[in-house]
Amino acid sequence: MAEITLKGKRALVTGAASGIGRAIATKFAEAGAEVFVLDLKADAAEKAAAEIAAATGSTCHALAADVSDEAGVAAAFAALPGSKLDVLVNSAGIAHVGSIETTSTDDFDRLYKVNVRGTFFTMQEAVKLMAAAKSGVILNLASIAATSGLSQRFAYSMTKGAVLAMTLSVAKDCLPHGIRCNCISPARVHTPFVDGFLAKNYPGREAEMMATLAAAQPIGRMGTPAEIADLALYLCSDAASFITGVDMLIDGGYTNLR
Repeated sequence: MAEITLKGKRALVTGAASGIGRAIATKFAEAGAEVFVLDLKADAAEKAAAEIAAATGSTCHALAADVSDEAGVAAAFAALPGSKLDVLVNSAGIAHVGSIETTSTDDFDRLYKVNVRGTFFTMQEAVKLMAAAKSGVILNLASIAATSGLSQRFAYSMTKGAVLAMTLSVAKDCLPHGIRCNCISPARVHTPFVDGFLAKNYPGREAEMMATLAAAQPIGRMGTPAEIADLALYLCSDAASFITGVDMLIDGGYTNLR
């Protein structure tokens, strides 16, 4: 197997100031990549980039952009020195709890704007650069919600189904450009979002509900951002050079073992 490294590579990770995106950006920096931390808030991106650089010794830059804003995304990519990009990871996204009966039009549009349009805009900009170089890797964060029926996840499932479909389309269309495109579909991952959701909706019952969420995965626990980052590193490295057009489950057995 080829060495799992990103030495000499330039990687841009969206939503990289926290959660899964932060873990992926850190893992890529540890693997030798020059990392661009893109997040909605400039101060959060700058803080994350500085901390990752200090912890890993790698070069790390901060970019601020709203991924749902086409002009903002174009400007962020235009800031890349030498118009060079080897790896794009789309981790930016938002969640929503609600069925088709309780999801408002505003909720639906808000999720579509960030999770679908945001992924479209960043991939479109990345493909321009990668096609010119005849090489590159795009990795999108989908979800088991794309292929499994989950309760109270109507709008979120819609967006992740779109991410999966876009991944397959880009993988097919970009074969002549030497670009690989895959996605990762996690089950529940223990991030600050989960802690905040439980504190808000189940005050005093956080431990009980945490156990319930963990038990939903046959393996008996939620995943960790570091585990998602390990898979992301492999898929974006040359060790995975024969993998494209794949939706990679990392779900503790949720899909096949329930």
